[in-house]
Amino acid sequence: MKEIITEIIIQAPKEKVWQVMTDLEAYQEWNPFLVASEGKLKVGERLKNTMVLDGATQVFKPIITVLDKNQKFEWLGGLPLNIFNGRHYFILEDLGNGLTKLIHGEKFTGFLHKFIINKIGESTRQGFINWNRALKERVETA
Repeated sequence: MKEIITEIIIQAPKEKVWQVMTDLEAYQEWNPFLVASEGKLKVGERLKNTMVLDGATQVFKPIITVLDKNQKFEWLGGLPLNIFNGRHYFILEDLGNGLTKLIHGEKFTGFLHKFIINKIGESTRQGFINWNRALKERVETA
């Protein structure tokens, strides 16, 4: 298993961060990494996500596995036959004084995960960081 983990501190309560983070229809307005997301926010539902990675647009359709309001949002996507799977997660921690820590990461498994992550790992990490910064700006200026 390989894992990418990023963190950022946002000057807002986690309820406000959650509200922006789960407003999928607005992603196209602010999100440079996940430029579109469609679907119903419910465990077991499939999303249609459009991602920009290394200048290329990719569509993937993960299944929501965790949706714990104001706490954790997680989905699982992958390739057939478990060749490559990604468990993407967002965790919100209340730091007090109106501050929230976002832990944003993904755990990769499957037969080809090491090969694929060696190719896209750093650009994926940068995509997460860009997503985090854009979320922070969106939340703090809203």
